[in-house]
Amino acid sequence: MSAVTSEPADRQDERLQHRGGLRGALADVVARARGGDLGVIPVVVGLVVIWTVLQVLNPIFLSSANLVNLTLESAAVGVIALGIVCVLLVGQIDLSVGSVSGLSGAVLAVLFVGEGLPVWLAILASVLMGAVVGWLYGQLFNRFGVPSFVITLAGLLAFLGLQLYVLGSKGSINLPFDSGLVNFAQLDFVPSWLSFAFAVIAAGWWFVSGYLHAEERRRAGLSARGTLTLVVRSVVLLAVLAFVVWYLGQTRGVGWMFVFFVALVLIMHYLLSRTKWGRSVYAVGGNVEAARRAGINVRAVYTSVFVLCSTFAAVGGILAAARLAAANQSSGGGDVNLNAIAAAVIGGTSLFGGRGTAFGALLGVIVIQSISSGLTLLNLDSSIRFVVTGAVLLLAVIVDSVSRRSRTSHGRA
Repeated sequence: MSAVTSEPADRQDERLQHRGGLRGALADVVARARGGDLGVIPVVVGLVVIWTVLQVLNPIFLSSANLVNLTLESAAVGVIALGIVCVLLVGQIDLSVGSVSGLSGAVLAVLFVGEGLPVWLAILASVLMGAVVGWLYGQLFNRFGVPSFVITLAGLLAFLGLQLYVLGSKGSINLPFDSGLVNFAQLDFVPSWLSFAFAVIAAGWWFVSGYLHAEERRRAGLSARGTLTLVVRSVVLLAVLAFVVWYLGQTRGVGWMFVFFVALVLIMHYLLSRTKWGRSVYAVGGNVEAARRAGINVRAVYTSVFVLCSTFAAVGGILAAARLAAANQSSGGGDVNLNAIAAAVIGGTSLFGGRGTAFGALLGVIVIQSISSGLTLLNLDSSIRFVVTGAVLLLAVIVDSVSRRSRTSHGRA
């Protein structure tokens, strides 16, 4: 009898799973890529290419000081992009996130500075305002069947006008530099030891979450990742995060505002991937009629994503105002709206619905901000930045369209 067959059955299965775990994971990635499901591969490759080119053109780009600034500048637009991911997953769009963020900043400034309310109460009012806007969008979409493009386009104009009205003749309201909100956005950084602790917690959470999910799949008789694969990927994540923390710590470190943004991404990732609501969102985005016949409350799902999108827009507006230490008539204007949408799409969220992750907002906004930061260091005109960002966005949509066509052909085959 061979050595393999002489082993206990449970140890034999475990050994085989470990031997094939990493190979199985790699084979799974390759199979998905061939089937058109590229995941975050294009955006990661694109980010590496962009960073390499910008570093060659200007060695300051990948310096610790510049990357710290890059993370802080990414937070506000990244939070707004996180809301865009939610609406894109159900195949809809919100064109008013820039105006809602600007109105949120204006409401915060008026209540906090003009009316003298506590900052926490002003923040709460601004966030609730965003939630009400999303609820209103959901009602118009569900009850009257007005396309989200038209609803949110009207909201873009209406809330821009309301922002100008709230600010009044002054047009700009400065936030106190010594306020906790401004310090949070500009000066508060995580202590080094706590940053490393966060890295360990993140890697541990990824392992535990993956292990519990794998056990759940095994109990259901489905294939699942091996324990060795989960350990290896968690160790790799820990190494990457530890290096990032160490490198950013060469200057100021990791800002609390960026940690707040990442925390929101993790929360949304959990909600989208591990809850019944998240599965309903993907189901509605994949096929509305099939989701309805499966008993999913489609109207409630639409309302929930609109509320989340506008709420995140309001939070992003608060962070932007705190970062600038002011709210003015240009808050939420310019390229904020387009950058938030572009970040979500570049991050891998499909315009056709049903595909994307919360991490897409994180990766996409880093790409957008990397382009902006790199071209600024090169002293190039902003017109070039718009052209480059537009080209990257177009390339992301082309990749999405091609992969979608590949998945369709693969499914038919």
